[in-house]
Amino acid sequence: MSLDAATQVSAVLRALAEPLRLRMLSFIATEPTGEACVCDIATVADVAQPTVSHHLKVLKCVGVLVSERRGTWVYYRIAPDLRGAVSTLLDAFAPAVLEIAQATRSSDGLSDVDAVLARIAGQLAARFGNIDSALVTATVRESYTALARSAGVRAHLVATAERFARQRLEDITRTSQPSVKAPQVLFVCVANAGRSQIAAELVRQYAGDAVIVRSAGSAPASDIHPGVRTVLAAMGSSGDAYPKPLTDDAVRAADVVVTMGCGDTCPILPGIRYEDWVVGDPALASHDGVMAITAQIDAHVRTLLTSLLPDLELPDPR
Repeated sequence: MSLDAATQVSAVLRALAEPLRLRMLSFIATEPTGEACVCDIATVADVAQPTVSHHLKVLKCVGVLVSERRGTWVYYRIAPDLRGAVSTLLDAFAPAVLEIAQATRSSDGLSDVDAVLARIAGQLAARFGNIDSALVTATVRESYTALARSAGVRAHLVATAERFARQRLEDITRTSQPSVKAPQVLFVCVANAGRSQIAAELVRQYAGDAVIVRSAGSAPASDIHPGVRTVLAAMGSSGDAYPKPLTDDAVRAADVVVTMGCGDTCPILPGIRYEDWVVGDPALASHDGVMAITAQIDAHVRTLLTSLLPDLELPDPR
């Protein structure tokens, strides 16, 4: 960007960098007629009309707004050449900024939920008496932060963090106290929002408690892909699946680690069996595409379970 272009753009950005002006711009943009009278715009905030007129004049001077006088009132609308840019600002940029701000508050503002997390840590410390209480507390806090920042979980964040922490503590216990137990399988894909969730649910459906199953993502998404959630619901899933980050605890506790498109992000540890399944990504697939991918994963899962549980009776292919 040249100096002249940067100077012009920064002038517009400075004009927009005022909360009341942004609210006025949003008000005008959302009016059904695409325009608003200064008397209506004045209702956005409890300020005098001269103040409103000043802010509107600033936006008009930089070319964001145009105006037209009709009788005693002046009507404002977004400049035709900037409608697309304003739409991007209000519909894409602003929501993204607010989402980042919310994630930061959720992940960095542990003091707001400190008492709740301390209570959860106390309950889990009593349940996992073999694990040092300081490690339990650290796991609870790390789980909360990871889901708030990495996976972007918003709804029921504390409750979900408790589930994630409990799972991690179970994995730590399994690693520190080895014994003859049900085999544990970890499915890893990029977002933990599609392939790995489908594979984990298929194992639960076929093997029940005979296999412990985990799933994780190298770069967790904010939620399960809608098309995948539909497939999971059709399988009879409880609907409480959520994307979660990959942890060393989960890898160390696994007997088998299955990767699906996440490259070399999984640590390679001795004594663990690794498989890489080449299957499509359902993120942008149609419903038929998701079903085809599910069929691919189903075939892999059947082969895996046959090797882990030779006596398991599998139902006919879906």
